[in-house]
Amino acid sequence: MPFLPEKLWDNPHWFALQTRARHEKVVHGELQKKGVETFLPLRRITRRWSDRLKKIEEPIFTNYLFVRIPLRNRLRVLETKGSLRLVSFHSWPVPIAERELAALRRFVDEEISVDPYPYLSQGDRVYVRSGPLKGVEGFIVRKNRNVRLVISVELLTQSVSVEISEALVEKL
Repeated sequence: MPFLPEKLWDNPHWFALQTRARHEKVVHGELQKKGVETFLPLRRITRRWSDRLKKIEEPIFTNYLFVRIPLRNRLRVLETKGSLRLVSFHSWPVPIAERELAALRRFVDEEISVDPYPYLSQGDRVYVRSGPLKGVEGFIVRKNRNVRLVISVELLTQSVSVEISEALVEKL
């Protein structure tokens, strides 16, 4: 592969893997069986059917999950049933920023309710000063009377938001 930095070829990095529609959990499971390190951020929601309510877990980013691999092992991932492609720029897979995945992991680990949010390219960038999300950076938006912290995964052009007290953040 010409022009590919050696560090991406030989050292594991996080990449976004696009999957077929509604195949995120299946691909996640199959990759784990193959020994591939994966991260599938899920959110708990309540769905209403005509006869009942049911709590389910659904992917935060539909059709995507994250894999940590050296690029030399990409075929092992792409051969998995339901996998489509590694998210790329000019045909080259692009690693996900560690700080973006670290923020998503914090949301999942702390069991904080997240909502998908339209990707933002402008707005006030903030830093969380205290509380369970201390150190997380994102954007502040208002939803009704509440303040929400938005974390964007730039490569996927997708975002998630969590409710936060305005007193816990400061502008960068």
